[in-house]
Amino acid sequence: MERAKRDPEARFTSLAHLLDEDALERAYRRLRKKAAVGVDGVTVKEYGQQLSRNLQDLHGRLRSKRYRHKPIVRVHIPKEHGKTRPIGISSTEDKIVQEALREVLEAIYESSFRDCSFGFRPGRNAHGAMRRLHNVLYAGEGSWMIEADIQTFFDSIDRKMLMEMLRERIADPSLLRLVGKCLRVGVLDGTEYSEPDQGTAQGSVLSPLLGNVYLHHVLDLWFERDVLPRLRGKAHLVRYADDFVICFSREDDAKRVMGVLGRRFERFGLHLHPNKTRLFSFRRPSNGDRGGRRPATFDFLGFTVFWQWKRGGWWGPGFKTRRARLRRAIQRIYNWCRRHRHRSVKEQHAALCRRLRGHFNYFGVSGNYRSLAVVWYWAYQAWFKWLRRRSQKKHLTWDRFEGLIKVLPLPVPRIHVRMWGP
Repeated sequence: MERAKRDPEARFTSLAHLLDEDALERAYRRLRKKAAVGVDGVTVKEYGQQLSRNLQDLHGRLRSKRYRHKPIVRVHIPKEHGKTRPIGISSTEDKIVQEALREVLEAIYESSFRDCSFGFRPGRNAHGAMRRLHNVLYAGEGSWMIEADIQTFFDSIDRKMLMEMLRERIADPSLLRLVGKCLRVGVLDGTEYSEPDQGTAQGSVLSPLLGNVYLHHVLDLWFERDVLPRLRGKAHLVRYADDFVICFSREDDAKRVMGVLGRRFERFGLHLHPNKTRLFSFRRPSNGDRGGRRPATFDFLGFTVFWQWKRGGWWGPGFKTRRARLRRAIQRIYNWCRRHRHRSVKEQHAALCRRLRGHFNYFGVSGNYRSLAVVWYWAYQAWFKWLRRRSQKKHLTWDRFEGLIKVLPLPVPRIHVRMWGP
């Protein structure tokens, strides 16, 4: 899609032909082989046993407009405080169609998305968003902050408005019709079947990109074109999917934007959480404030952001694992060790290493070593406790466990991400 790169505002009239058998096969190859199955119970591996024939049949139905999206299966993932997050699971065939659509839409929109957006974009991630936030704070351009939370974002997207946004760049009715089929899909929640009239399904391959398109129009373009020119000082928006913060150098600018932000979102069917959206001072302390009262902290992408006294004798932005996320990580490792204590030691070791490496890879940012060490310590203790309880005949002693750890060591905490740089 070289044209999209050359002209970020171009409108495309012929796109459906790009969803050919080669595109469908590429989409299939990108699916996770152990992904959860949808309503039809067909796994990725089973679908691939007759891949050529299945894709040929799917392509024929797409061309003749006979393709129908199967209902998604809704499961509820536990969150903090007993809450759950609803996730939709599509059938393997529907995932292939969504992934092929995502490839086409991403090629069109990637050159249009603004630099403030970091979520679900190629070459961008949460660490990039945090690095951008760090640089803004370090430069002294985040003395005032707006921390925002959009209530049930994916379930609240207005589909008619979303389709109008897509029509600004896409004039191919066949492709738009296919996107509409992926949006207007039934939901099977246990034994209850429903057909929601708004929102996109969380867990859908296509939902993150459609969410980015929606917030690109609702927030990013508005902030760049309408907000920044009217401000007296500097301001920066940092957004990862539906999580975002806005940094201001001046209090009056922050108050003006806070006054209109909620109304802006309501125009598009979205609502900011009244208890989780706030405006607050985040000034850098003076050097004489060491040991005194520090400014407010705020949470972003699983981290708590705060002002930290550096070894060089100055205040700089710091990032540490959010307390609730730290507790959750420790509890999950503890529960895993308890449930799987009768597996072989090598199996347990391999699984624990995967979990710890995944945690360290994400939370291993500059200045967060202590939080990583806490997770490692409690993983060490949990594994010893539940290995020791595997048998009533022969208890595992601490000395024997220390010998086991020398042979099968757990990954040590390590800083993987430096906050300095672009």
